Amino acid sequence: MTLTKNLPITNSTIDKTVIKCLVWDLDNTLWNGVLLEGDRITLKNQILDIIQTLDNRGILQSIASKNDPEKAIAQLQQFGLHEYFIYPQINWNSKASSIQEIAKLLNIGTDAIAFIDDQPFELEEVNFSLPEVLCINAAELDRLLYRDEMKPRFITADSKKRRLMYISDLERQNAEKEFIGPQEEFLATLNMTFTISSAKEEDLQRAEELTVRTNQLNTTGYTYSYDELNHFRQSENHKLLIASLEDKFGSYGKIGLALVECQNSVWTIKLLLMSCRVMSRGVGTIMLNYILSLAKQNNVRLRAEFVSNNRNRMMYVAYKFAGFQQIEKQGELEILENDMTRIQTAPDYVKIQILG
Repeated sequence: MTLTKNLPITNSTIDKTVIKCLVWDLDNTLWNGVLLEGDRITLKNQILDIIQTLDNRGILQSIASKNDPEKAIAQLQQFGLHEYFIYPQINWNSKASSIQEIAKLLNIGTDAIAFIDDQPFELEEVNFSLPEVLCINAAELDRLLYRDEMKPRFITADSKKRRLMYISDLERQNAEKEFIGPQEEFLATLNMTFTISSAKEEDLQRAEELTVRTNQLNTTGYTYSYDELNHFRQSENHKLLIASLEDKFGSYGKIGLALVECQNSVWTIKLLLMSCRVMSRGVGTIMLNYILSLAKQNNVRLRAEFVSNNRNRMMYVAYKFAGFQQIEKQGELEILENDMTRIQTAPDYVKIQILG
């Protein structure tokens, strides 16, 4: 199996249609009855199993409901469901605007959101305003868990903890709001540890998931299957690196991946990505700087491929800031090279571990 110079190996078995968050309506969708009309409210059949199964699969869940927020939250708490919903939007705004707010708070694209409602009008409004959102009629609730978009190829350790990781992020955000002083001083209080290691076989499911799910902080958007990643892991001509991050609030999980093709005199970064959840933690360039140092130690030139997807400009800026310059362009593919004259040091507030 060989890797072409400028094109990724692709695998048709990987479906890039990924739903990261399911947004629920409440009245006559999640439960039977209309809360503000004084109806007797009961949960829909199998709803608890559906919510818990989606949570276990790593699909986040939220709410877009036109309702009284205090009464609706009290009802969710009574059912023992409130903890499953991240950034619920219970107000009188349009469902489309509520979905946009959820996407913004989760830092994901609206094309990674599904919305379920019993009202055709609400579904039409969202479909018209946000055609990229997957709209589902509540009448199809029984088939929800069997939809391909709701069945990730792998359920990883990070998947199962995804909601809890977002809850930890909320705690970090609240701590940052209360902190008085420069951001770097706040980041120093987090006691962050950034770990880089060669990917092991047990990392590959998460590695494939990262290539499919990560769009913003992603240099090329190439997707690789488990089998392809396993080949690179064992290849003498490639380096497959995976990164994790933790701090005093807990683990962020495996949040970074890099694939480097190693030839005799030149190395090429085929893929470099970071989870958008660490965007504000100031750790985005640590993996890149490690690869730069490694290339310099091995006395090779370092190149990188970049393909714009209109959402990953921040990664292009990171390359340019690190000293990469364009040397070739083939359609949408840019080939960049670094002259290795300057390699940035890691932030003082992060402890870095290199394993393997």
